[in-house]
Amino acid sequence: MFIAKRLVSAQTGGGSLSKGTKIILGITVSSISLGLAVMILAMSIVNGFQKEIRNKVVGFGSHLQITEFNFDNPLNFKPILINQPFYPHLDTLEEVRSIQAYALKEGIIKTDDEIQGVIAKGVYKDFNWDFFKNNLVEGKTLDWNNSDKSNDVIISREISKKLNISLNDPLLIYFVQNGKSRPRKLNVCGIYHTGMKQLDETYVLMDIRHVQKLNNWEENQISGFELLLNDYDDLFRMDEFLYHNIPPELNTVSIKDQYFEIFGWLELQDMNVIVIVVLLLLVSGVNIISVILILILEKTNFIGVMKANGSTNWSLRKIFLYLGTYLTVIGILVGNIVGIGLALIQKYLKPITLPQESYYIEHVPIHLDLQHLVWLNLGTLTLCFIILIFPTAIISNISPSKSIKFN
Repeated sequence: MFIAKRLVSAQTGGGSLSKGTKIILGITVSSISLGLAVMILAMSIVNGFQKEIRNKVVGFGSHLQITEFNFDNPLNFKPILINQPFYPHLDTLEEVRSIQAYALKEGIIKTDDEIQGVIAKGVYKDFNWDFFKNNLVEGKTLDWNNSDKSNDVIISREISKKLNISLNDPLLIYFVQNGKSRPRKLNVCGIYHTGMKQLDETYVLMDIRHVQKLNNWEENQISGFELLLNDYDDLFRMDEFLYHNIPPELNTVSIKDQYFEIFGWLELQDMNVIVIVVLLLLVSGVNIISVILILILEKTNFIGVMKANGSTNWSLRKIFLYLGTYLTVIGILVGNIVGIGLALIQKYLKPITLPQESYYIEHVPIHLDLQHLVWLNLGTLTLCFIILIFPTAIISNISPSKSIKFN
């Protein structure tokens, strides 16, 4: 251990290592640091990107929907009764944030110059407004009144710009029921913007009682229920739980099933991170192997002398294992400082922006996951240590009689 520390001190100027070897030691530590910093940034960016996009899609459709069985157009659901054995008691489950009733209806917004097809989402008094409040750019959300239908409607900024509609303007939406046009004159009370263009151009929010009347439904008939969960990771388990604990005539649909193309695209990002992590770990491993081989070559005479004085192969190998591990730990510490530091700067100051029309968000998102950071650090340290075992095996083949004459 003492000898290894003496060798380590050579990196900072002490000891007998050559100038070239010291430079190589510095390059090795720098490469490990840079590799880990890039891995931390890649993982935090992909995690942040997936979280941001998931939250936006979930904001429109919730994590899970409970509807009647329908294998055709999801907008043609037959109504179900709002009086269900699970409603509203499901929100007492630890995994469930809220449960809300909703109803959907296709419509067309018409102005003097433009028309736009939309889906009118009728919301009930139990609707969770957190997502739309966070993305509201003008106006306010709907005010629920138990006695009178609200004639307010919330549209997106995309629809507002396309149809030249401003806050508090009247809005005429045409609905079709049984082959007949049924227009509704509403008032724009709020404008939202999420950056998900295909969804922003589609959804408007209004009082559920308008949709019920347009569909000729009773007050206790709705399209279905939406469940918001506290943790996205509970999605599959809660989907299975609900499927086996709701009436047999009802079905559950997860947000992944509704927007499988978006979630499939997000899952592909995990493969990008895996490729980056594997490549950088391999580079770090090759660098640490190279520097240990160089050190062994430079210290061949020292190894021969130590063997002549009774040192075992394993005791000498431990010296270089300690040195390699020390260099790896220094690299990991510096890599964490650089990687986490840059991630925090981006998270709070947002210096790097993105074109929202392409990436759905205005800046590079960051989500630092402690568990991922721990596994990344442990994985780097473990892999480098295992790799170190192989080059140090050369020490066993060094003969004292020949190595003492090496220099």
